[in-house]
Amino acid sequence: MSARRLFLVRVIALAVVAFGLTYIAWRWSNTIAWAAWWIAVPLALAETYSLSESILYSLTMWNSKRRPAPPPARPGRTVDVFITTYNEPLELVMKTALAAREMTYPHKTWILDDGNRQEFRRAAAAAGVGYIVRGQEWEGRPRFAKAGNVNNALSRTDGDFIAILDADQMPEPQFLDRVLGYFDDADVALVQTPQKFWNVAKGDPLGSEAELFYGPIQQGKDGWDAAFFCGSNAVLRREALMSLGLSRYTRAAIGRTRQALRHARGRLENLMSESGMREPARVPLLEDALAAIDRAEAQLRQQVVLTEVTYALREDFRAITYRDPALVQDLIPELDEILEEVDVARTDQAIAIHPLDTTTITEDMATAMHLHAMGWTTVYHHEVLVHGLAPEDVQTMLSQRQRWAAGSMQVFFKDNPMFVSGLGLGQRLMYLGTMTSYLNGFAAIVYIAAPIIFLLLGVFPLRAQPTTFFLLFIPFFFSCQLLFQVSANGSGGLWRGQQMSFALFPTWILATLSGAAATFLGKHLKFSVTSKDGGAATTGYRYVRIQLFVMGLLVVAAAIGIVRAATGLAPLWPTLITLAWVAVDLALLGVVIGAARAAGSSSPEEPQLYAPGELAYVLDRAESSTDQPARVTLA
Repeated sequence: MSARRLFLVRVIALAVVAFGLTYIAWRWSNTIAWAAWWIAVPLALAETYSLSESILYSLTMWNSKRRPAPPPARPGRTVDVFITTYNEPLELVMKTALAAREMTYPHKTWILDDGNRQEFRRAAAAAGVGYIVRGQEWEGRPRFAKAGNVNNALSRTDGDFIAILDADQMPEPQFLDRVLGYFDDADVALVQTPQKFWNVAKGDPLGSEAELFYGPIQQGKDGWDAAFFCGSNAVLRREALMSLGLSRYTRAAIGRTRQALRHARGRLENLMSESGMREPARVPLLEDALAAIDRAEAQLRQQVVLTEVTYALREDFRAITYRDPALVQDLIPELDEILEEVDVARTDQAIAIHPLDTTTITEDMATAMHLHAMGWTTVYHHEVLVHGLAPEDVQTMLSQRQRWAAGSMQVFFKDNPMFVSGLGLGQRLMYLGTMTSYLNGFAAIVYIAAPIIFLLLGVFPLRAQPTTFFLLFIPFFFSCQLLFQVSANGSGGLWRGQQMSFALFPTWILATLSGAAATFLGKHLKFSVTSKDGGAATTGYRYVRIQLFVMGLLVVAAAIGIVRAATGLAPLWPTLITLAWVAVDLALLGVVIGAARAAGSSSPEEPQLYAPGELAYVLDRAESSTDQPARVTLA
C-alpha cells in the first residue's frame, strides 16, 4: 500500500471509529424499545459487536505494510520441503511432489504420508523424493492429525528451514528463492505467502478466493508483526519451531512435576500419621522426605532448571535410604514411586517435543501466536508462488470452514490472545479480530430475526425518528464500506466475502459451540481433511437448507409487512426501513444459491509445474512395483 493510500485509509478508519461510536452511543442512550427488550437489547448488542469488528478491521489497516523485495536467498541453507497427505489421490500428491522437487533452490522434498500407502512409497522412490510415515512409537497413542504428521517429520529430518505444502499446493520453481532471503534476519521464524487456486469457477460461487485476507488483511497484520501461519505455502525456521516445542514441553513437565509433588506430599503425610502410631522411629525419615519435597517445590517457584530439581530430590531420597536401611526398607518402594512420578522424561506420547501446536485443529494459527509470544517475528510475502485446489462443492467448502472456525474458537476459549504472556497489544488485537469474527453467526441471527418480528408482529426494536436514524447510521455504514473498498486496493471478491461472512451463520454458530464444548467439556474436535476428489455430482441445496428456509421466511414476512402497512396496521416509515433491511439480508444470503449449484471447475487449465511424461512414469511405477513399504526413504 502506497503512503498516499495508507494516509487515506487512516483518515477513513478514523471516520469509521468516530461515526461508529457516535451511532452506538446514541443507540444505547435512548433508542432501546425496553417494552420489547427481548429483541431490542440483542439488536443493540449485535450492532455493538459489529462496531467492535469494524474498529478491529480499522486497526488492522492502520499499519498495513507492503514489503519491498526481499534480499536474494543466501546459498548453503538446508531446506526440507514437507508435503502432507492423508487420504488424497496419488496423482494429486505426486503432481505437488514433482513441482516441489523442481524448485531451483537446493532442498530435499519429502512426502509425509499419514495413510502409510505402499503405492505412495513406490511413487516417491520413482520420483526421487523422500517418504516419511509414522513409526511404531505412534501406535495406540494420540496422532494429532496434520500437526502430528509434521512433528513426526521434524523429528526425522534436520534441515534448517521447513517449507510446508498441502497435498494440492504446487509451488513455482522460484518459491524458495523468493522467500529465504527474509531469514537473513535472525528473528524471523516464518514467511507466509498467499494461497491461490487455479480451479475456482467463474464468479467464485464458493467464495474461495480470499483476496481480501491474502492481501490487505495479512499486510495489515504484518504491520503489527502478527502475520499468520496459514498451514501451507509457508517456510519456517526449524530453530524457532524446536524452541517453541521445547518451551511447551518444559511448561507441561513443570506442571506435571508440581502436581506430582503435591500428590507425594499427601502420601508422605499419610504415612507419617500411620508411622506415628505404629513405628515412631520412621517419623524423622518421613519428615526429611517431606523437607525434600519442600525444597523441590521452592526450587520450582525459583525457576530452577527442572532436571536439577528432580536430580536434587533423587539425591535427597537416596541419602534418606542410606541412613538406616533396615528401618527404611518398607519406605523405599514408596519413595521410588514418587521419583518415577516426577520423572521429567516421562511422557505418554509418541514423541516428547511437539513443535507445531497439537492442542487445536487450527495448529497453524496457534503455532504462530506462540511464536510471536516467544519474541519471534513473522513475514507476509505478497506474491503468488503456489497454486492449489479449492473446494468444488458446497459440502466440502462448509466442512473446511467449519474446521477453521471451530479450531479458531477452541483457541479463543482455551488460549485467548488477550491473556497470552509475551504478545504485544497490537498482536493480541490482531489474533482477537480473527477469532471473534466467527461470533458474527450470532449477530446474523439477530439481524435476520429483528425485521421478521416487526413485519409479522409489529414489534419494532428501535424508538427513534427516521431522520435521526439515517443521519447517524448512514455515515457509519458508508464509511465502513468505503474503508473496505479503499483498503482492498483492487482486490476481488470483496462483496462475496461479506456475503459469505453473513450467510454461513449456521456454520459459525456450530463452530463456536463446538470450540466451547472442546474447551470446557473435553469434547473431541475432529480434523476433517478437505476432499480433493473433485466437485459433487449433484447440487447441494440440502447443505444450505437453513439459509433457504430463512430466505423464504424473509420473503413471506416482507409480503405480510407490505399488506400491514397498506392497510394501516403498521407505520409506513418503520416498514420501509425494515423492507430495505430485508433486501440487504436477502442479498447477503443469496450467495448460498450459487454455492449450492456449484459442482465442479470451469476455470482455466491447471498450471504445468511438473513434467507430464514423468508423472505418468511415476504413477506406472507406483502401480507395478511390489516392494514392501519402508518407514523412511531418503531423497
